Amino acid sequence: MTLSGKRILLVIGGGIAAYKSLDLIRRLRERGAAVRCVMTAAAQEFVTPLSVGALTADHVFTDLFDRQDEHDVGHIRLSREADLIVVAPATADLMAKLAGGLANDLASTVLLATDKKVLMAPAMNPRMWTHAATRRNRGTLEKDGIAFVGPNSGEMAESGEAGAGRMAEPLEIVAAIETVFDSRPKPLAGKKIIVTSGPTHEPIDPVRYIANRSSGKQGHAIAAALARLGADVRLVSGPVTIPDPLGVKTVHVERAEEMRDAVEQLLPADAAIFVAAVADWRTADSAGQKIKKVAGKGPPALKMVENPDILATVGHHRKRPWLVIGFAAETQNVLKNAEAKLKKKGADLIVANDVGTAGTSSGGVMGGDRNRVKVVSRAGVEEWPELSKDEVADRLAALVASRLATTAV
Repeated sequence: MTLSGKRILLVIGGGIAAYKSLDLIRRLRERGAAVRCVMTAAAQEFVTPLSVGALTADHVFTDLFDRQDEHDVGHIRLSREADLIVVAPATADLMAKLAGGLANDLASTVLLATDKKVLMAPAMNPRMWTHAATRRNRGTLEKDGIAFVGPNSGEMAESGEAGAGRMAEPLEIVAAIETVFDSRPKPLAGKKIIVTSGPTHEPIDPVRYIANRSSGKQGHAIAAALARLGADVRLVSGPVTIPDPLGVKTVHVERAEEMRDAVEQLLPADAAIFVAAVADWRTADSAGQKIKKVAGKGPPALKMVENPDILATVGHHRKRPWLVIGFAAETQNVLKNAEAKLKKKGADLIVANDVGTAGTSSGGVMGGDRNRVKVVSRAGVEEWPELSKDEVADRLAALVASRLATTAV
């Protein structure tokens, strides 16, 4: 309960993403945080103070010159009583005001008067986000110590508009807030770690591909756990439907060759953890058009070639990280196959798991939320109990920290 008893002042800016602030309030309160809200005039065009007040169970502050709120210089009190100020959505206007030191309404005045940490969740049209003025303002704010979460990329509210500018989802913002309050030691500070996650898709034609089953949940959880311990994490992710982990720089790829190239470009690193379910084979030549079925004829013959072995490539690389960890997804002879992989690939550890239908108490590991693994090294085998994938990630991150602690500074 990182947020239990924490006082969050939420500044709601004027944008269509303001509706997400309602869910954000609910998520924060269910984690034990007390939430007060400041709404700009523009924000009130999208959501009402009545709705916000009902969710916060507190007064909603909207006017710098409100006689009742300002009888004791309320904007100063608001800015100082909070443990953290969150701006969501953070519009281009609010960012520009704070970067320029302007204070002409309650929200901007509170932001200038505070001595507490400020976290911004930008939300705006992609062209506004990429405009030189907005980029300049963000750079100024970051230098001033303002933290950011998002924005994400995707479809915008405006018809036909897409790109970077979507406000981070409420749970992503909650995770960013929890990170601000996380006072745990950072044993991986200063360490660069590469993680691969998800499947690869090897195209057969424009509509078909070869892939291994993978949700990316375990790899993404490991990347997030390493970041929480202070590591500079670079995640190379295949196609997944889950969001990028907070505090992690993510490179998105599709094919195995792209994943290998991305990993090599990120070297050197202190450690590399290969969780991705990389397809072992691809077609020698991907068809430029959809392959059509022909009545009376069988399926077309596909000439297959082997994909690059990314773990072995890095395990024997001239820029090999000090610690190399691979994953082995097996359905039989789990330990035997993992030990063979350890020797062949040049890895220091292999994390082996049974991905069959009986892999965990809740069913198969693939796509699920639980895992049971064996950590294989030259020193022996350590078997972990069934855990959630987040718990596996935390344990593995702690193991990485312990291993890297033995390296020379």
